Amino acid sequence: MEEAFGIDLYRNLDFHQVCQNLYDGIHITDGEGRILFINDAYTRTTGIRPEQVLGRRVSEIEGLLYQGSVTEQVLKTRQRVNSVATILALDKEVLVTGTPVFNPDGSIKLVVTNTRDFPELKRLEQQLSAMTEERNKYGQELAFLRRQQAGGKQLIYRSEAMESVMELVHTVAQTDVTVLITGESGTGKELIANELYQNSPRRDKPFIKVNCAAIPAELLESELFGYEEGAFTGARRSGKAGMFELADTGVILLDEIGDMPLPLQTKLLRVLQQRELIRVGGSRPVKLDLRVVAATNKDLREESRQGRFREDLYYRLNVVPIELKPLRERRADIPVLAEQFCRSFCKKYGRDMRISPDGLHLLTEYPWPGNIRELENLVERIVVTNASGAAITRGHIQAALSANGHFAAASAPGTLKQQVAAYEQELVLHAVEREGSIRRAAKALGVDHSTLVKKFRQYGLAESVGGE
Repeated sequence: MEEAFGIDLYRNLDFHQVCQNLYDGIHITDGEGRILFINDAYTRTTGIRPEQVLGRRVSEIEGLLYQGSVTEQVLKTRQRVNSVATILALDKEVLVTGTPVFNPDGSIKLVVTNTRDFPELKRLEQQLSAMTEERNKYGQELAFLRRQQAGGKQLIYRSEAMESVMELVHTVAQTDVTVLITGESGTGKELIANELYQNSPRRDKPFIKVNCAAIPAELLESELFGYEEGAFTGARRSGKAGMFELADTGVILLDEIGDMPLPLQTKLLRVLQQRELIRVGGSRPVKLDLRVVAATNKDLREESRQGRFREDLYYRLNVVPIELKPLRERRADIPVLAEQFCRSFCKKYGRDMRISPDGLHLLTEYPWPGNIRELENLVERIVVTNASGAAITRGHIQAALSANGHFAAASAPGTLKQQVAAYEQELVLHAVEREGSIRRAAKALGVDHSTLVKKFRQYGLAESVGGE
């Protein structure tokens, strides 16, 4: 039945109508080179009308209407011929392809020639070239944005603890092994994830970062795993790809993984084990090719003991653990970090400052409960608010820490009397720097000018700040 239908359809095809609706110009001759047909596209391309050529041999027209016909070459070689012909009236070149059609006895029945407009081909070529250039441009912009996303901040360190961490990072970066980065808030876990990405074979692929603690629990599943059409009220008609699918071929960072709800931990385990997921409201598995990096400030082993984190998921994530020590346990990093932050914020805010040696010493003594993030914020605040000069002194730092409710002097060793004296020294020095003179500082502190002068001499600060 289907075969009969196909034969009938073939017999009923109007080849004249088909040819008239082709975009290419069609020129057909018989086996002797006599022109039998040209379509409208041929006239549009060449300007040659049917009444000028039909019934005439190509050899009669060659040199009158066009130069470089392929029909006679096809009749002679009995093969397909590609060439360039010139339309004499228009002084225009066209691309022509002549193809022989054979009779059962092997003789040539027809020669069918396709004629294509060179200017049109050139326009299409230029359009393709422009699109390719635009695609390359967007590709470069995307690569730049990925580098910015992954490498916006530098990893700066001098401590042995960080040297050990970086050695491990560069060892595992070239693999697809799952990594669990742990450490207190503000220790630089995201920077380590960036370093893993930047040094991996996937560095030119997507790098998706998900903060599991920042997305409401009721939305986290659809954000991570995506959803199908009609999965829930308000779902897009076409559905939506989740973060895992967006990260396909690249890397996904699951930050604050310790805050992921237990039901989602089961689905995450499937992703890690089988590298596939099922969207919310769907049934078809979606295959994934990605690397998973997780980070947390929680003790996941203890969380699993308390029943708040799946033990099997913990072991799946903890294939290569990278632990970041708090800043107080790697004090050698504090001066280099502080100086880098100072340079960065001076550039950002158009300032020219440096941190004095005694200022760096005070920063190194402080315990930094907020780790690198606290240090960075402190330096930024001082750079923005310090209008007294180019140096960021111990007094500036002490005042900034005091504004936070922390007394840096208390972190230094010594007796109560020594620590009180140190704190008084910081208050005196900062007051003079803030007010611009000892006399105005004495008034601000509510003491006599002579008392403040004695304090300066007592603490050896006479040369630190000039002026009465």
